[in-house]
Amino acid sequence: MAASDKSVDDSLYPIAVLIDELKNEDVQLRLNSIKKLSTIALALGEERTRSELIPFLTETIYDEDEVLLALADQLGNFTSLVGGPEYAMYLIPPLESLATVEETVVRDKAVESLRTVAAEHSAQDLEIHVVPTLQRLVSGDWFTSRTSACGLFSVCYPRVTQPVKAELRVNFRKLCQDETPMVRRAAANKLGEFAKVVETEYLKSDLIPNFVQLAQDDQDSVRLLAVEACVSIAQLLPQDDVEHLVLPTLRQCASDSSWRVRYMVAEKFVDLQKAVGPEITRVDLVPAFQYLLKDAEAEVRAAVATKVKDFCANLDKANQVQIILSSILPYVRDLVSDPNPHVKSALASVIMGLSPMLGAYQTVEQLLPLFLIQLKDECPEVRLNIISNLDCVNDVIGIQQLSQSLLPAIVELAEDSKWRVRLAIIEYMPALAGQLGQEFFDQKLRGLCMGWLNDHVYAIREAATLNMKKLVEQFGAPWAEQAIIPMILVMSRNKNYLHRMTCLFCLNVLAEVCGTDITTKLLLPTVIVLAADPVANVRFNVAKTLQKISPFLEASVIDSQVKPTLDKLNADTDVDVKHFAAQAIAGIAAEMELNVFRTAIPPCMGAKIEAAMDSKLIVEPPPMVPANDDILEEMNAKAAAAEVAAAAAEPPKVEMESTTLKNGKL
Repeated sequence: MAASDKSVDDSLYPIAVLIDELKNEDVQLRLNSIKKLSTIALALGEERTRSELIPFLTETIYDEDEVLLALADQLGNFTSLVGGPEYAMYLIPPLESLATVEETVVRDKAVESLRTVAAEHSAQDLEIHVVPTLQRLVSGDWFTSRTSACGLFSVCYPRVTQPVKAELRVNFRKLCQDETPMVRRAAANKLGEFAKVVETEYLKSDLIPNFVQLAQDDQDSVRLLAVEACVSIAQLLPQDDVEHLVLPTLRQCASDSSWRVRYMVAEKFVDLQKAVGPEITRVDLVPAFQYLLKDAEAEVRAAVATKVKDFCANLDKANQVQIILSSILPYVRDLVSDPNPHVKSALASVIMGLSPMLGAYQTVEQLLPLFLIQLKDECPEVRLNIISNLDCVNDVIGIQQLSQSLLPAIVELAEDSKWRVRLAIIEYMPALAGQLGQEFFDQKLRGLCMGWLNDHVYAIREAATLNMKKLVEQFGAPWAEQAIIPMILVMSRNKNYLHRMTCLFCLNVLAEVCGTDITTKLLLPTVIVLAADPVANVRFNVAKTLQKISPFLEASVIDSQVKPTLDKLNADTDVDVKHFAAQAIAGIAAEMELNVFRTAIPPCMGAKIEAAMDSKLIVEPPPMVPANDDILEEMNAKAAAAEVAAAAAEPPKVEMESTTLKNGKL
């Protein structure tokens, strides 16, 4: 019996340590223990968790914010550990205390956990335990408790009786009229959420007046949050009620004295448009949209400019073209020459999207002049945004009419002093090439693409290399053989070793798309020539390149050209060259399953490669190909000669190291 008690005590010792750490002076130890509260609760059991652990935690609320945040997070998942939903009320006191602390992130997490726990209460327990908690928070002396109360109304309201609902609506009105701006801001933030669970009758009689009052608040931080509530309320009301109850306030917000409120209206404009419907949009929102497009603040103009495409797309189809031409485009023309580059850039990112709506004729007549102006804009982001969205215009009218204006813009972007701008235009080049056609590309843009391969920034050279691969995929291997491979091969003779390395990088990716014939005939000879390069970096990249292009070569070519080159590199004086050559030999052998490579593995690679090659080439040998006796005798003679030559070069070292490898030890 004593032994049994001792084993139980030993098993509970770690739990005792965690409980002790809850009281430790070290904040990190307390934090670690809080994060393992579920383990402590499981060890204590449901009853002791309710009667001992929860009261203890309630008493330790006054702690570091980091610890309180972890505690608030843990308690939200504690319902099953205190005995299930029927005992969830035990979690209310500590969470209520956490919802009143000064730190905002702790309060928000406590409210989130309170919402989770409240949803697990039965309707009866909700009225008995959660609603009184909400009322205490509403009537708290400090603004922190009243702020937290705003987040609980939408959880409690749907599941309580009518008298309690009436009381909750009164309490919410009190919070909307609170003297503290932070409380009113919290109420405005939760107004839309609360409106979704309130009956339409009380939405009109109780919440709409609160919304109007918050939208007229003297603090702009409160008014801008009322704009978000406006979207939710408009979605819940019939069209007639929206026109009479919501639109006057919306018009007021669109012309608010604070630019932040107008900015919020611009951000939510498309959501508002969808909520109010096409008729109200035509009569009321189009003038408001025009007003925002000519706003005095650049931030507001930029925000509403990004909504031009979506706003026009949601217009009534019967009047869409007319409204765009008569009411939207005149203001858009002004933004094309806006003094602020952010506004012009925002517009350039969406203006192309108007082409499918207007059709070919109106695009040529109305939009094409604007595109041409933007392609000549001094701001590179504007030109880049136009070029990146050319597919919209291409689908409607083609871009041949833009080609002559595109070229100067592309050239300027390709030579921009900011390397990120150059990188962006490189990424769009394959799409541009497909849209402009092979002939135009060869005449005007091929030189640019080759120039990027010599850029002084590595990221540009790398992107230009991948760009070559995509262009070959677009135009085909025969085009590559005639148009770009000769120009790339010339780089192998450049005096700058970085350009010679870029040549190798290009050959790496081109082998994947050019096929075996071109790789063997054009690419491989250049790689082999570079194996004798005086710069070690180039030589070890040759080894890596040979390994990468080997899957696209025939076995006879590998045996006659690749293997001798790698053997030569494997004897290089530079340790890095030898390393990558040995790695390439092993990699090609594993890939091609060629026994001839097995004897070439250098001893320096160690027992791991020997074991790998044994498992690949000996345990699972490739299927034998029927061969005549003459060929077999010739292969055996070559292998014997290689062994004799190796033994003559370093007899003691080879013998010792081969024995070491066979024993599997270093």
